[in-house]
Amino acid sequence: MTQESKHKMTNDKNIAPYAFEGLDRLFHEKARLGILTSLISHPDGLGFKQLKELCGLTDGNLSRHMQLLEEANMIELHKGYKGKRPHTNCRLTDEGRKRFNEYLSVLENVIRGASGETVSSDRGEISDDINTNLSPNTLSTKPV
Repeated sequence: MTQESKHKMTNDKNIAPYAFEGLDRLFHEKARLGILTSLISHPDGLGFKQLKELCGLTDGNLSRHMQLLEEANMIELHKGYKGKRPHTNCRLTDEGRKRFNEYLSVLENVIRGASGETVSSDRGEISDDINTNLSPNTLSTKPV
């Protein structure tokens, strides 16, 4: 088998319908999923201490995950002071919010598919006909 045919096989959704290419590894890691889920409902961001408590992470773990998300332009960090104490505020960037919402759409399709609901491949909406069998090819697996 040539390298080209191997590449074609791995990119063919009919051959690997459960590859879930749209599940971005940057977001899919447990700690980063917690950080982004916390931030998406707080448009003004959260402080480092709040994120640490919400996500159950150590200072070092949270710092490292925030560094990776910042390097990918998913979050922005604002360092300053509240009174005389250092304060780091973290919030989603517009790009981060967009990409995380796209990731959540793909994840919703995975869950719907696993529960046997029919999913529209274009918009990720549940079909009116829930009794229709879900084909793995109807799952949206577009890379984000």
